[in-house]
Amino acid sequence: ALCLKAFLRIAHAIKEYDIPSDLIVNTDQTQLVYAPGSKMTWSKTGSKQVSVIGLNEKRALTLVVSVANGGELLPFQSIYAGKTAAVTPSNFSEKYVESKAAGFRWEFSETKTYWSTQKTMQQLVDNIIAPYFAKKKKALGLPESQKSLWQIDVWSVHRSEEFREWMSKN
Repeated sequence: ALCLKAFLRIAHAIKEYDIPSDLIVNTDQTQLVYAPGSKMTWSKTGSKQVSVIGLNEKRALTLVVSVANGGELLPFQSIYAGKTAAVTPSNFSEKYVESKAAGFRWEFSETKTYWSTQKTMQQLVDNIIAPYFAKKKKALGLPESQKSLWQIDVWSVHRSEEFREWMSKN
């Protein structure tokens, strides 16, 4: 019943505000493991003590993906655990320049986890979602006041009063 209610609210908004397909964006996030813990070993044959390499060294990030209903894939936001930008890829990383030119974002969470925070969600809106909507409205010859629809999931940060108030103001 809740899904049907949400679907009807979306359908009503699209009809009532005449929202074009290109101005409907769905965003979701997923864990991306880029250095899984390993069960490999490296020891001489016959060794009595064999340690496992990197067993507790799992590295992961949150990949935030947004797709417009018209089919356009928006730039990715990657969120890394850590207090500074040192945890994100350096500008010497392979394909860094091309990714940056495509609008990809590498954010650090300022926490011990790599999950979305208030700050990273605001960065997503300011640096990816809002610029996409503004660019599309201009390309479609629509006024800045044209309504858009952004669908996100029910992650606790998304549902928080703090984020909803920030969205209302911004």
